[in-house]
Amino acid sequence: MQRGNQSYRFIFSFFIVLLFCISCSQMKTYPIDFEQLGEDERIVIRFSHVVGENTPKGLAARQFAEIVKKRSNGYVEVQVFPNGYLYGDGEELKALSNGDVQIIAPATSKISTIVPEWSILDLPYAFNDESELHHYLTNSIGQELIEKLERKGFHTLAIWENGFKQISNRDYPIYEPNDLNTLKVRIMPSRFIERQFKMFNADPKIMDFNDLYSYLENRSVDAQENTLSNITSKNIHSIQKNLTISNHGYLGYVILVDRDFWRELPEEVQHIIEEALAEVNEWQWNLARKINQEKLSFLEACDCIDIYYLTDEEKQVWEDAFQPVYDYYVNRFGSKYIDALPKVEGGIDE
Repeated sequence: MQRGNQSYRFIFSFFIVLLFCISCSQMKTYPIDFEQLGEDERIVIRFSHVVGENTPKGLAARQFAEIVKKRSNGYVEVQVFPNGYLYGDGEELKALSNGDVQIIAPATSKISTIVPEWSILDLPYAFNDESELHHYLTNSIGQELIEKLERKGFHTLAIWENGFKQISNRDYPIYEPNDLNTLKVRIMPSRFIERQFKMFNADPKIMDFNDLYSYLENRSVDAQENTLSNITSKNIHSIQKNLTISNHGYLGYVILVDRDFWRELPEEVQHIIEEALAEVNEWQWNLARKINQEKLSFLEACDCIDIYYLTDEEKQVWEDAFQPVYDYYVNRFGSKYIDALPKVEGGIDE
């Protein structure tokens, strides 16, 4: 009888062990710390951008990467490549389409090379502050612009910002539009930015941001427009004598992924990325304002560049002078995008 009980207990224990083994074989075998996995077993996302690590975009990209890594326990790794290390201004969009990188953050003006209607954001004095632009893009007219990008194969994850652009020049201060006469000015790729400078007989030059310092240094260009954080991050203030605080144009960034790559990601990974960006976005907007203000204070105190502030009356002179650029936009795309601007009577639809 004792031997029978022992046999029974042995058979029972055997089946318990067998069931446990079957159960374990059906469970995921990933370790708790996914960083132990090889790169081919994790999801690795390469994030390429062209500005410095200590700019609003550079800092936000790093913050985003850290949040994604933490939330996914290392299963999703965002590798950030700043300063155009992988691809320059003119190469990013093609690299994204080819799958060579998975996230880019091009300036809104570069987006206009694939969806020209996005040039609305390049129009001078189109927005008085960043909140107006956020409102514009989150309403129906802005969503229409984002949908146009989707149809081109790009999924928009977020809009980051760098603030408003100022103008620097080597030899003399710029007070009024006619002071742009004959200047060789570095610009970003945008037909409308190019046109607004040509209106005053300037010679706009499209070139990679990371090459700008050397072009200014060897006098291939005389002047440039950019935000204060970008100007100081590349030490441009050290080789330009004059800076005009004009706030004439907005500089923002569209955080893009390839549409097909995005659709192939597991849903839980999409949620992690979206939640991380939602957490970073407002922080990034506030950071951009803070850094630009700090850089202005730095430039005021450094005694390294002469600064001129346009008055409200002078800004109005500039805005009136640029009206033909608005007319050119309407002739190409109709009036609905301009009619939705806050400055236009009727403003943005609710």
